[in-house]
Amino acid sequence: MSVILVLVAFSVVLAVGFLAAFFWSVRNGQYDDPYSASVRILFDDDKPREATPAESTQEKPSVDQSPNQ
Repeated sequence: MSVILVLVAFSVVLAVGFLAAFFWSVRNGQYDDPYSASVRILFDDDKPREATPAESTQEKPSVDQSPNQ
């Protein structure tokens, strides 16, 4: 029974250590990606933007193009 308690305590300490290492790496910018934001503008979108169902059901106001107004 004492072996299980030692293993549980060790696993909790190890998990807290990994969590601390993760927070340290996030604070120090290890997951920042300065490269992809700068080259994203160079690539075209493959698909055109589709209208959402809410946009397609709305009535568009009619615009009269006559020059007499």
